[in-house]
Amino acid sequence: MSEVTFPEGFLWGGALAANQSEGSYRAGGKGLTTVDMIPHGAHRMPVKLGLEPRFTLHEDEYYPSHDAIDFYSRYKEDIALMAEMGFTVFRTSIAWSRIYPLGDEMTPNAEGIAFYRSLFEECQKYGITPLVTLCHFDVPMHLVTEYGSWRNRKMIEFFARYAKTCFEAFNGLVKYWLTFNEINILLHSPFSGAGLVFEPAENPEQVKYQAAHHELVASALVTKIAHEVNSDNQVGCMLAGGNFYPWSCKPEDVWAALEKDRENLFFIDVQARGAYPSYAARVFREKGIEIIWQEEDEAILRNTVDFVSFSYYASRCASADMNENNSSAANVVKSLTNPHVEKSAWGWGIDPLGLRITMNMMYDRYQKPLFLVENGLGARDDVDANGEIHDDYRISYLRQHIQAMGEAIGDGIPVIGYTTWGCIDLVAASTGEMSKRYGFVYVDRDDQGNGTLARSRKKSFWWYKKVIASNGKDLSE
Repeated sequence: MSEVTFPEGFLWGGALAANQSEGSYRAGGKGLTTVDMIPHGAHRMPVKLGLEPRFTLHEDEYYPSHDAIDFYSRYKEDIALMAEMGFTVFRTSIAWSRIYPLGDEMTPNAEGIAFYRSLFEECQKYGITPLVTLCHFDVPMHLVTEYGSWRNRKMIEFFARYAKTCFEAFNGLVKYWLTFNEINILLHSPFSGAGLVFEPAENPEQVKYQAAHHELVASALVTKIAHEVNSDNQVGCMLAGGNFYPWSCKPEDVWAALEKDRENLFFIDVQARGAYPSYAARVFREKGIEIIWQEEDEAILRNTVDFVSFSYYASRCASADMNENNSSAANVVKSLTNPHVEKSAWGWGIDPLGLRITMNMMYDRYQKPLFLVENGLGARDDVDANGEIHDDYRISYLRQHIQAMGEAIGDGIPVIGYTTWGCIDLVAASTGEMSKRYGFVYVDRDDQGNGTLARSRKKSFWWYKKVIASNGKDLSE
């Protein structure tokens, strides 16, 4: 492997999401969101998938998002820790329901705007560039119960109003924006991804792809608005990345992997290219889907994104014989277990070369700058007798993936920056656990919500500080 060289001005940092970190779920006038309805425990996955309708909170269940890690109250302390590591970028999200508690109001919530303005000003104080996601899996619940969420075209108007409010309120504080987090997850986890709950007699595929159309139009519309508010604004899309490998060289397996890749890339094909891909017509026909368009949609979709951002945790495997019984339950995107790569404690494949493969595929396909905005290892961390956390396994994972990213840059791919996922321990989106930790900073909290919330630096904190200071040259322990 060649020496890793990162360009001057490369952005180094970490990422959080409002619904997994802020807590204070009703403070400052905030409304309820979809994530606030997803409990920890046995009901979590059925609710996430839209199979178990959940429109009210249950007193006998624990909801991790309600308190999370209290970033809402502790953001100054946490941003100071990021600054200590040398962050030049911090990815976070705005909770839609802090700005518009119900989602369909005409006037925003001033307390919500004040909170995020203070947060972004705190970043600016340390020379940290905010990278802000407008919708990170948290649709206001009023929009779900009153309108059916993204199945309803009215959502485009509500989202555009919300986005324009953010662009104007934080103009000059935020330059980099993402519209929807991991937009392709809508197909795999419909309620957590897009607030969708299905009726018994309807075709779920029709509902999901019509909702997807509304999100794609909304994304393109707010990209146009962002550029109108400030021509310096840079807007990206966001994909849950990771190529599908064919299980074997059997042609049917190769075709199955290609189809799985297209399923995930469909959204980015539209957002980066400005039109539906040619293969979509057959997919819709075979799934019994008929997308309802408005006359102006085609023109709106031509407002393409400035860059393509993505998460990468693992590659995936597919075969023609893949089914619910033989695919991994480790994540909502189903995959066969790859015997050629190591696995994390939660069953996710560890495949650094897969990151280079994914980045080359995406740049070949879209010819737009890339931004790796989620990458990390969920693992159990033990605090030793001296209060220290020696997370060498996390350092090893990140080192290998940073090297692979560097190789991709060497392949000629323009990359804006890198934000590790969960730079401070947070609630895991998949399982609702705190014990599945990603951060450089340990948060004293357990899966039942017990703990002091005190922050402490892990070994990886000091390692990542050195990586940033050397612009990725020094990856040694």
